[in-house]
Amino acid sequence: MNRRNLLKSTLIKKLLFNAKEMINPKSWRERVIERFKEDPLKCPRVALLENLKNLVGHDKGKTFRIILEALEQNGYQVKYKVMNAKEYGNIPQNRERIYVVAFREEEDYLNFEFPQPIPLTTKLEDVIDYENEVEDFYYYTKESFKHYDMLAEEMDDPSAVYQWRRTYVRKNMSGVVPTLTANMGTGGHNVPLILTNHGIRKLTPHECFNIQGFPKDYELPDIARGHLYKQAGNSVVVPVIRRIAESIVDAIGDNLEEESDVVAGQLSIF
Repeated sequence: MNRRNLLKSTLIKKLLFNAKEMINPKSWRERVIERFKEDPLKCPRVALLENLKNLVGHDKGKTFRIILEALEQNGYQVKYKVMNAKEYGNIPQNRERIYVVAFREEEDYLNFEFPQPIPLTTKLEDVIDYENEVEDFYYYTKESFKHYDMLAEEMDDPSAVYQWRRTYVRKNMSGVVPTLTANMGTGGHNVPLILTNHGIRKLTPHECFNIQGFPKDYELPDIARGHLYKQAGNSVVVPVIRRIAESIVDAIGDNLEEESDVVAGQLSIF
């Protein structure tokens, strides 16, 4: 592996979240501000932030403005963009998020460009197992769900993904998975559902991680299902983060130290 690829690999590993670290994350604003208060002189060369696309307008723009000011006051120049997983990550999920990249070096800032859209070639059956029967826990029946008759009547398309919304079921008309949320494991809201030959069921935690772009052989932590659903809903979309990380490395160019620990210390993710 040549030097550039080694550095790129190191930074990408730095960026990709471990599922075990996603439980009860602090708010974005607190994490950014606390980091700078600890020691402004040790702030990373590049910082990558990800959050809901509506952050820009939250509290009439005040929250986002505070974050940008905290970055700028500590010597960062910022670029941000709303990106959808199905357009930028080749992942069949309608997931729009805002990505903020902050640079301490002006040359890095000027060199950086966000990735361009790519075709969506990953199919639902690539991330969801429609064929094999799974544990009984995931299936809806008349005995286990009081609104089952509504599901049975509305869910007539085995090629679509549906979503239970407290009192009604909604079909995703775009042919992808609706946005995964942290509360989808509670059973009452935003639960993604599919129709299979074995019955109506919710997506499994592993399928949810597949839909976030995690490798199919990714080993999930041995914790309660509810926590796994929450982690999946809070996760970043791995391929999108990978593409941004590659763009960051391209922007920084050859101005990185070769030692992997030094490289890792030059970038942080919030």
